[in-house]
Amino acid sequence: MSDLTNTPFSLLELSPMKEHETVSQTLANSVTYAQTADRLGFNRFWMAEHHNMRGIVCAATSVLIGHIAGKTQNIRVGAGGVMLPNHPPLVVAEQFGTLESLYPGRIDLGLGRAPGSDPITSRALRRDEQRAEHFNDEVTELQGLLGPYKGDSPVRAIPGEDTNVPIWLLGSSLYSAQLAAKKGLPYAFAGHFAPRFVEDAIALYRREFQPSEVLDKPYVMLGLPVVAADTDEQARFLSTTAKQRILALMRGKPLWLKEPVKSMDGLWTAQEKMQVENFLGLSVVGDQASVKHKLSMIKQTLQVDEFIFTNDLYDLSDRQHALEILADIMNIQSNE
Repeated sequence: MSDLTNTPFSLLELSPMKEHETVSQTLANSVTYAQTADRLGFNRFWMAEHHNMRGIVCAATSVLIGHIAGKTQNIRVGAGGVMLPNHPPLVVAEQFGTLESLYPGRIDLGLGRAPGSDPITSRALRRDEQRAEHFNDEVTELQGLLGPYKGDSPVRAIPGEDTNVPIWLLGSSLYSAQLAAKKGLPYAFAGHFAPRFVEDAIALYRREFQPSEVLDKPYVMLGLPVVAADTDEQARFLSTTAKQRILALMRGKPLWLKEPVKSMDGLWTAQEKMQVENFLGLSVVGDQASVKHKLSMIKQTLQVDEFIFTNDLYDLSDRQHALEILADIMNIQSNE
């Protein structure tokens, strides 16, 4: 069985909100959560761009990245990701060039081509519905804006130019995997919500990867939902918060964090149960030994270079304790 030695652990944050909590308190909790991850030695802390979703308050992604970076010391902070069709590449280059200038060597820029919202909200963002079709060209444009000036463009990202902020391509389909391979960029697969194509996408990326100036061999980061607790039973109990949230998503309801329940029976139909469980098909739920075993098996099967976890638990203390359990796994592996 594959071990986890030298496999970095990272976190993907959506700033999950309770129904009766203020935005200020929710964001303060995200800061505390990031500081815990920083102290425990996690590699990255990424914020995901979402819009018009009650229960998720990370719409102003670049603003939050700057705030989190300013409140932490060592952890890399970035976007997981910026939905590029929502933004002109020049604006993204200026924002992330500024962040890199403020926090040198600690900023990542993950890019996706989904809207991060519903169609009506996409139009409110003045998003051209055809822009996603030009994702390849816009990634290339953004790379040029963040790279050294070559003297052939009247438009320059200042700041941004020659900051060379690391760009990742994010995705849940074969398209993103193929494009990341073609451009020689690191690839992050969204297994935390779209496990269906994970094997095919990672295999395609590795098979078609072309070395580039930024990466000489493939690098895969896999997003996974994790619920780590002191016992398997407690982890299963805490996992009902995420299940209720996905159920709300499927029903078009607000995505408030809800307290865990002893049983989901009566809360969903048989069909909804199947849909939620498929959505969370790559969930890693259990105590320290169970989580370590499951992660080792996933790494062996998929040849993952790094894990990035969602950790949607109701209480901040439970979220922090989950990080302590994951950190123990990292430390055990590094000492073996």
